[in-house]
Amino acid sequence: MTRDFRWLLVGQTTSQFGAQVSGVAIPLLAVLSLGATPFQLGLVSASSTIGFALIGLPAGAWIDRFRRRPLLVASDLVRAVLLGSIPMAALFGVLTLIQLIVVALLTGFARVFFDVGYQSYLPSVVGKERVLAGNAALETIRASGQVAGPGAGGWLVSAIGAANVVLIQAVTFVVSAVALLAIRAPEEVVRRESRGLWHEIREGLVYVVRHPVLRAIAVTSAVNNFAFAIASAVNLVFLVRTLRLTPAWIGVVLAAGSATAMLGAAVTPRLARRFGSERIIWGSLVVAGVLGLLVPLAQPGWFVVLAIIGFAAGELGQIVYAISSVSLRQRIVPARLLGRVGATMRFVLMGLFPLGALLGGVAGSTIGPRGTLWISGALIAVSWIPVRRAFSRSRGNAIPGVGGRAGLSS
Repeated sequence: MTRDFRWLLVGQTTSQFGAQVSGVAIPLLAVLSLGATPFQLGLVSASSTIGFALIGLPAGAWIDRFRRRPLLVASDLVRAVLLGSIPMAALFGVLTLIQLIVVALLTGFARVFFDVGYQSYLPSVVGKERVLAGNAALETIRASGQVAGPGAGGWLVSAIGAANVVLIQAVTFVVSAVALLAIRAPEEVVRRESRGLWHEIREGLVYVVRHPVLRAIAVTSAVNNFAFAIASAVNLVFLVRTLRLTPAWIGVVLAAGSATAMLGAAVTPRLARRFGSERIIWGSLVVAGVLGLLVPLAQPGWFVVLAIIGFAAGELGQIVYAISSVSLRQRIVPARLLGRVGATMRFVLMGLFPLGALLGGVAGSTIGPRGTLWISGALIAVSWIPVRRAFSRSRGNAIPGVGGRAGLSS
């Protein structure tokens, strides 16, 4: 692990933990201090994620025009200032729900630039040959935050108040910015003449569409994320009303998924060396799809263990797939296009998520949570097919990270 990558890990560790903590604090602040209704909470949540659909593609083009590190630092500092305004307003008694929604929207915009930018920046820090290990380490941190963050957030809200917990999140973004500034690795700067924003956006889209493997990964990821969104709309209803689980047991089920996500992130580099990244990209979804079908088979009582196994296997497969597919993209895409290609992928994924969640809610109301989970599970179970076919057709062609000893399949 290089010095620069250690600094990147320091920044991401603090900001990811802070993000999970504030993910509990902000909704509690809205409910406890502002009396928010479920619909108003939905507005806050939607405001924080809609940025990918609104500015995701232009953000990729802008990121490719400049060095990535200054944009990442700016994104962190903007989010720190915006989140810092919440405890300040609460201190003076002027905090409103409108402010929470606006802050969620603007921090969501800044997140778009950061998420796309850091995926494009990582190869400059670790080198293209080490992006798999780098992504695995970063995903381990993210999964760790998902395990520890919500519990710590609930405790901190009780101890120091929700507004002060949001202040902690603001400070973590400052720490992340400082850590980024400490990185010394030279960043490749591609000087090119701007030919207009929409032309540059189109260039990223066309690159994905014309590249057989990237196109297949986009389709597979879109189907997979769409199915995940469908399930997310009914998971808690299924656990509470169908399986009749207590909050403590729901925590066990969800914690099992987070724990296997950490395991998956840790073992992905070893799996890639043993089986090749090509095989684990599509094989991880086979595992997630097949074992994920155990969830709708679960029944109250001892058969709840089927849901635990299904959720755990699903998270394990999803994290291995995510790390492997993103790492492959970072290896095969030219540096000048990394931002736009990454933004195209995020646009496809996040653009379908609201639709999937909406359809999941409709299906849950009409055919019930169990039937909805069967639909979601079936989609995940077949989502690997496009990428598997693309790898088969590309065999024999030179795809970085796919062939050879350290590659994906033999």
